[in-house]
Amino acid sequence: MRIYRKILVLVVPVLLLAGFSAFAEGKESPDVKEIVMEHLGDSYWWHIGTFGQKDVSIFLPVIVHSPTSGWHCFSSRHLADGASYGGFSIATDGRYKGKIVETQADGGTVRPFDISITKTTTGLLLNSAITIALVLGAASWYRRKKAAASAPKGFTGLMEMVTDYLVEDIVRPCIGPGWRKFAPFLLTIFFFILVNNLMGLIPFFPGGVNVSGNIAITLVLAVAAFLAINISGSREYWKDIFWPDVPAWLKVPVPLIPLIEFVGIFTKPFALMIRLFANMMAGHAVILCLVCVIFVTAGMGAVVNTSMTVVSVLFGIFMNCLELLVAFLQAYVFTMLTAVFIGLAQEGKETAVTHKKSN
Repeated sequence: MRIYRKILVLVVPVLLLAGFSAFAEGKESPDVKEIVMEHLGDSYWWHIGTFGQKDVSIFLPVIVHSPTSGWHCFSSRHLADGASYGGFSIATDGRYKGKIVETQADGGTVRPFDISITKTTTGLLLNSAITIALVLGAASWYRRKKAAASAPKGFTGLMEMVTDYLVEDIVRPCIGPGWRKFAPFLLTIFFFILVNNLMGLIPFFPGGVNVSGNIAITLVLAVAAFLAINISGSREYWKDIFWPDVPAWLKVPVPLIPLIEFVGIFTKPFALMIRLFANMMAGHAVILCLVCVIFVTAGMGAVVNTSMTVVSVLFGIFMNCLELLVAFLQAYVFTMLTAVFIGLAQEGKETAVTHKKSN
């Protein structure tokens, strides 16, 4: 409780002051939808903050290919504030809103082939580097340790505890005898998702990027899980899909059950993708909406603004604590379900391994 009191003492006065200043200046209510969508979406620069009258941003490289003029690489600074550079600009409305478009000679716009380094890409690379550093930092202790060394403490001890828990309670029981070859993949998934989730909760640079709430990222994770599940599938696994042990009239002449089982191959990773994406995106949106309540009520009078500011802060702290739990929970659930699906695909291999050992 002591840490919560410290948070309240620090945060409440700041938000109260912000609300009162907005009320005193007679500012219009902010566009909550625009603020939320801007945070959840991607951009070609990373806005760090506003200090006084100056906006501080990191402008990222734009890499596009035009069908008429070929490849272009330049800083996104040239496109800031609605500017145009070399015929390229950022669309403000329409189908390609927020994306780079090229203006043609006839005045029309087309979407070029775009592989720019965006804010989400930068956050992804940064979080990946942090994940690698965490894992290699813990591994370096084991490379240096001697046989008589005591158990690790601090960060390395924490990593060992989490890794041991994942292996003993998820990977080994769910997969079975062949668990060792899948353990690196599942542990990588867990720590990667966890780091992205936690970094997304940090409201200032270099955190705050909605990586886990980007469906393209969760799609790649789901595809990786799909490949791990099905490439390693046993003969019995594929037999149960295309010729399951059900009455014959459910298989021929209409392959009803095989069709359902075949669709299930794709629905499992699809569920993993949507679950992670929706939970993390919703958490970010709720926290942002709670913060915006302070400024939305700034023009409703001091009493309303003060009371709603206190409510917003209390609910904001609660939601941040809840999102901290969700960050761990979603990494755990994604890893556990992937391990379960891999284990189901190993059906029949356990018997083969046991038979080989007995011989």
